[in-house]
Amino acid sequence: MSTVEANVEITQDAVLAHGAELTAAREAQVGGMTVRRLLPLRMRRSVGAWCFVDHYGPESVDGVAGMQVPPHPHIGLQTVTWLLTGNVLHRDSLGSEQLIRPGQLNLMTAGRGIAHAEESPAEHDPFLHGVQLWVALPDADRQVAPAFEHHSDLPHTALGGFSVTVFMGELAGERSPATAFTPIVGSELTAIGPSRTDVPLHPDFEHVLFVAAGSAQVDGTQLGPGQLLYLGTSRERAAVVAANGSRLFLLGGVPLGEPLLMWWNFVARTPEEITAATADWSAGRFGDVGGYQGDPLPAPPLDAARLRRPGR
Repeated sequence: MSTVEANVEITQDAVLAHGAELTAAREAQVGGMTVRRLLPLRMRRSVGAWCFVDHYGPESVDGVAGMQVPPHPHIGLQTVTWLLTGNVLHRDSLGSEQLIRPGQLNLMTAGRGIAHAEESPAEHDPFLHGVQLWVALPDADRQVAPAFEHHSDLPHTALGGFSVTVFMGELAGERSPATAFTPIVGSELTAIGPSRTDVPLHPDFEHVLFVAAGSAQVDGTQLGPGQLLYLGTSRERAAVVAANGSRLFLLGGVPLGEPLLMWWNFVARTPEEITAATADWSAGRFGDVGGYQGDPLPAPPLDAARLRRPGR
């Protein structure tokens, strides 16, 4: 997925006990759909290596085009595509073409540079609901070769009435086969009936939780769609209570500890990298995304003031 907003900033709403923070999403338009943008925050560019969280839907796409995100470039990150409802077709400049459905993982490692497009296929399901996540690559791995993975068989476990799917990293003894470059966790928790559990947390990780459907309480804090709860390090568990059918996401990892410069679809460290990547895209040096019927996204004008403001 692509953003046309440069270094999107979201203000923090409330600081809770034990260093927890509750923030509200900002709405943005991406690919013809309204999304709830939960990360990055003004003072927090990443949580672990997670640096971008968009939640979209559920939205009816019956009889309309649905998602239409034209070809666009990425550097310095991994894109994590996860659906709750519907289907989306991925194409990229490596020649990959993959239809993704709920419970499956599309993972694209941009590394030194890749382009891709995402769209609802011609024969698509009537509703679309999902999340688009980015993982910042650590400095030592930012220039790796671009790659694409699709995982349809992911580890599952149960925690106190929750069905848990681990799509990145490790949780509760289950490990995802997806490639990760830093210690990380990404998982979906679905309440099978009214559910209550203590979710195990790695004390070296910082974490966030958000609700994609239904409602939940985390350590007594009420959460609904459009809210993000940040939990700092040195925590071993989080008490989660949720109504039947509620769906939550837990993301976390070891604090990245590196300043990030995020602009458009690029994650970099210096303004010069952003300028060079923009020039490469405009000159057609990212490669073609075959099969997409339409023009690629043009890069927005560079914003020199924002490019001078990297953050953690």
